[in-house]
Amino acid sequence: MKLQVESELEYALSGDADILLQIEVAGLSDQSLAHSTLDIGEGSAGVRIAGEDQIGERMWLRRSTRLTAHYRADAEVTRPADDCTNLRQTPVSDLPAHAVKYLMGSRYCDFTRFQSFVQDEFGHLSGGARIQAMRGWIERKFLYTPGSSSAATTAVDTFVSRRGICRDYAHVLIAFSRAAAIPARMVSVYALGVDPQDFHAVVEVYLEGGWHLVDPTGMAPVDGIAKIGVGRDAADVSFLTVYGAATLERQEVRVSRTE
Repeated sequence: MKLQVESELEYALSGDADILLQIEVAGLSDQSLAHSTLDIGEGSAGVRIAGEDQIGERMWLRRSTRLTAHYRADAEVTRPADDCTNLRQTPVSDLPAHAVKYLMGSRYCDFTRFQSFVQDEFGHLSGGARIQAMRGWIERKFLYTPGSSSAATTAVDTFVSRRGICRDYAHVLIAFSRAAAIPARMVSVYALGVDPQDFHAVVEVYLEGGWHLVDPTGMAPVDGIAKIGVGRDAADVSFLTVYGAATLERQEVRVSRTE
């Protein structure tokens, strides 16, 4: 599937600030870029560094009064649209080194709080079938409510309130998956079907020797997702991290199919 993605950011800054920006589509084996441009406005050029697990790139910027960034890209996603239902769980003793950290607890995903619930509710299933059952449970039980959570909201908070946005849905599925001894990580993406449109958060789970995308909100098709970066949770894969004081003035994301 061919996608056109565009994002525009405008922030006011209260003095000097170091900024870590990650809004560009990653070049990967299952998605490629035909064209991309990033305009970071006036100021010093950015310094590029690799994203987590060498997926995508981040950019360090130094700004004093304003941050503006305009990104546009044409991407082709070649991954199949099938789900992971029939995939087997990889025994933890067979996991490769890069997947092991995604079994562990992280800032927003304390999986130990969910182990009993996951066993009681989904223990009769395994592997991809368990992942899909957990994904479906989250979509049915939670109410997608913009403004209902904050940067401090954890998977436990969302589980209790039963409402949140894509970031919160992803944190709960990650915690559920790790409670079932299935490595899971957050993925920042551009995606078709997201309403309201914004930077979207989904989950990748490690099954049968590979990573597989799952959207716990149910909004985005797997073949309509362009990955930006990955991490243990939202703390690792934020599209914008500001070391200083910043005020949002405007932010827009647009994703469309071009064929």
